[in-house]
Parts: sequence; C-alpha cells; structure tokens
Amino acid sequence: MKYAYDFHIHTALSPCGDNDMTPNNIVNMALLKELDIIAITDHNSCENAAAVMKVAEGTDLIVIPGMEVETSEEIHMVCLFPDIVSANHMQEVVYNHLPPLENRVSIFGEQLILNEEDDIVGENKRLLLTATSLSIYDVVKYSKQFNGVAFPAHIDRSSYSVLSNLGWIPEDLDVHTLEVSKNADLEKSKLKYSQYNVIRSSDAHYLPDIFEREQFLDLEFKSISQVIKLLS
Repeated sequence: MKYAYDFHIHTALSPCGDNDMTPNNIVNMALLKELDIIAITDHNSCENAAAVMKVAEGTDLIVIPGMEVETSEEIHMVCLFPDIVSANHMQEVVYNHLPPLENRVSIFGEQLILNEEDDIVGENKRLLLTATSLSIYDVVKYSKQFNGVAFPAHIDRSSYSVLSNLGWIPEDLDVHTLEVSKNADLEKSKLKYSQYNVIRSSDAHYLPDIFEREQFLDLEFKSISQVIKLLS
C-alpha cells in the first residue's frame, strides 16, 4: 500500500526551527495534511522525538524518532531509528563527538526541550548547529549498529550536502537511499540516481512547510520497521 510521508521535520529543539514547532502543533499539522508517517530529525539531537511520539499515540500517524547529523565533512545525514531507545543510543554517540561549545542563543536561536503538553522543560545548552567529529562513514555505521538507517540529506543543495561537499557519492558508502529537497524534481532525480531509493522531504522548520499528502512510499504495511527495511 502507498503511505504519505515526510521524513525530515525539525522541532523547536533545532536552533533554526521556529518555536511553534512543538509536539502537538507538528502532530496536528501532519494529521491535518493527512500524512501517514513522519520523522522528527532535529540537528544532532533527538530530545524532542519522544514527546512527539507520545502526542501521536492513539492517532493514525506514525512518528519515527531520528536526527539530522552533521558529519566532520559538514554533510547532513538523516538518521532514522526503530524506537526511541535506539535513537537515544545514537544521540549519546553524537553528543560525545560534538565540540565542547555552548549555544549562543542571540546568534543561533533557542534549543527548546518540550514535553507532550508543549511545556518547555529544558533547553539544550550544547551548540547543536555544528559539525560532529563523526565521518559520513561513521554515521552510517552507527545508525546500522542501532538498527536504523542513514542517508544523505538534500543532496541537490549547494551546501551541507554530499554532492556540494564531496562532489560525488562514494561508491563504498553503504547507503541505499538519497534525499532531495522540496524544490527538487523527484522524477528526474529518480532517473538520475536509479541505483538508489530517492525520496523527497520538507526539511520543515516552520509548520506550514510540512508536506501535504504528496510523497508516497509503497510498504507492505504501515510501520517504522517497514520504512527502515525499505530505505535500507
């Protein structure tokens, strides 16, 4: 069956994300737009993923915990995991490979941690909007180690993408999916990169940017495990 998805959504934890990107607002917007599956992918962290998942309980929406990791090559990689425990394992690895820098709210923005009631329960003091010391190969390796999947984000963009920073997709990189941005021609991208699964996500930092019911995956049934299986 075909299921509508958006696998690249930021919350108010991402310093570049709008403070209106709260768990309830994201879930309600995704339901309003009749999406079946979404993923929460904040920069180098998954601290708001559990709250979004909690809000979605009892609805028809599936929420995948994930993050958008910036590699040492300054490449953004989307990482998706089967459950919050696995995502938290990856978060620990990422935090251990972030530089010991504190976020400067006046420059980068707030990094809010929210609960399922949209209450602010904390603020991440780390500088999340920066490169880790993990290579692109490390990110793929650790994602697989924690039963998840990693793939290059917005490869068509002129910055923070595998093509803009390396110039090519390494043949020995064990990835089977590529993400293109919301402005890319998906069908042309599928033809150009026919050896990969090619998906398009919103990279939403604001509520209106979350996709409508326009991108579809063909799955045996609606589940996180089916998504990871397909993208792997």
